[in-house]
Amino acid sequence: MYEYEFERIKLSTTGYGLFGGLQIGTQEHLEIIRTRAAAGWRFAGCFPAYQNKGGYIETIDLIFEREKN
Repeated sequence: MYEYEFERIKLSTTGYGLFGGLQIGTQEHLEIIRTRAAAGWRFAGCFPAYQNKGGYIETIDLIFEREKN
């Protein structure tokens, strides 16, 4: 059996795209995944937690799992 934990990350606007529209991104996830991996968690995926009316994902949940002891 596995246990799961979630970390919510707010994405930020990084500029405008080549063909118009906003670019939204983050670098925060890299350190979170490395820290969790060192603590025995496995990155299982991500889920868009909030999407604005324009269709841009503004917040994601990182999903981590590990075997339950």
